[in-house]
Amino acid sequence: MPEAKGHPVSLTFVTLIKKYSKLQAAVVSQVRNVASKLSAATPGKFLLLQFSLSQVTQVGDSISNLISQVNTMINNSVRNQKTS
Repeated sequence: MPEAKGHPVSLTFVTLIKKYSKLQAAVVSQVRNVASKLSAATPGKFLLLQFSLSQVTQVGDSISNLISQVNTMINNSVRNQKTS
């Protein structure tokens, strides 16, 4: 197990989803901020916003993939126990 300064590091689905939700809320706030001040929006702000949106999408896809893999593993374990 990885350690940070001598302490074990663990990650739970609850922690992962909560952090993702905060990240998503921050990006939504950025979108609202830029949308409310379109006249002051610069190309740089739009690029940063686009980057943030793509990061949120990637993290969401990764979480979805992780859940799918765990689900497959559980299903395989249940199937293997039924055949034993």
